[in-house]
Amino acid sequence: MQRIAALLEKADEGDLLLLLGGIEKRLRRGTRAGVLRAALEEEAAGEEGLACLDAGQLAAATRSFSLWFRRTRAGTWRLSRGRVWLAFLLIRYGGLRLGEVLALDDLADVDIPGDRILVRGGRAREVLIPREAMRDMAEILESPMSAGLRSRLLRLDPGYLRRKFYERAKECGLPGALLNPRALRAARARELVRDGVPPRAVQAFLGRPPAGEPAGAVHVSSETANRILHMYLNREIKMKTSARNVFTGKVTGLVREGILVEVELTTLSGLKVVSVITAESASILNVAEGKIMTATVKAPWVILARPGGGLATSARNKYSGVISSVAATAIAAEVVVDLADGTKIVALVTSESVKNLDLDAGGEILAMFKAFSVILNAD
Repeated sequence: MQRIAALLEKADEGDLLLLLGGIEKRLRRGTRAGVLRAALEEEAAGEEGLACLDAGQLAAATRSFSLWFRRTRAGTWRLSRGRVWLAFLLIRYGGLRLGEVLALDDLADVDIPGDRILVRGGRAREVLIPREAMRDMAEILESPMSAGLRSRLLRLDPGYLRRKFYERAKECGLPGALLNPRALRAARARELVRDGVPPRAVQAFLGRPPAGEPAGAVHVSSETANRILHMYLNREIKMKTSARNVFTGKVTGLVREGILVEVELTTLSGLKVVSVITAESASILNVAEGKIMTATVKAPWVILARPGGGLATSARNKYSGVISSVAATAIAAEVVVDLADGTKIVALVTSESVKNLDLDAGGEILAMFKAFSVILNAD
């Protein structure tokens, strides 16, 4: 067993892919399945000791790949580079192994609206992707040039990918051996831990058992790990705001009266959000009809109520939805409401309110917030 593990640790990604192919054939014949699986899991757990890129090197590598992709407009070349850029993004932000990337069905396993990747196989899991990275992926996935290869965009030769990684490393002055899939995974793990994500949640994110515990004994549930990572990724996406609710859209209505201005924002899904700001703020933000803006609302400012009963409220923004999750503590609870257009609204309420309103997943609910609670930002 130790000899097998030692051999695997020395193997590069290409050799491992060949080995995996052979293992799959043998597993189908029922040959020593337990031993082979254990050997592969030991190999997967051996990435922690790798040298990995620091924050500056990671940024340089990402910029190099992005510019390399965007430098060409020719169809065939752009598609070829786009496929490599897509693979890089999946490893860089999703922490996927190279084998997991190459096995991905880009049509069935990528949830663009949900910012999620479904990884199949022995380490099956859902991986959350930062919104901006998913936008870069969507640019390739939804491009007409990719239409003929959908579901097979990531069927790439591993040797070709390694050459492109080496070329990009050379271009931005990094050692070629440093810019590879395993080192990128290690860098993503370190990045998440340094930003406050608990190590066990990071292990679950990478599809790896916690250090020092038996293979498969991941004691962080997928749901818990995703919730923790979602909180981090929301912070990573928004960066300059603590608001949980972010709506981006076009200004479709303006009413000016004295020192106040009422602004109506319509999102791409058709959701209308009304904000009231001062005339001075409107001037500073250069608010005008047709302008693209972002409205943010903090979760504690969202009011929840049961539909019906003749409820009277001064809240301008009222939306009917269905509760998708309730994460409660002894004091407070985070309630996520799914609207019909796919928008999610997050409310932070007391645990007493959860009991009084009988809030539970699947229940219908009204989510409301006042126009004065909506903060506008110019993109």
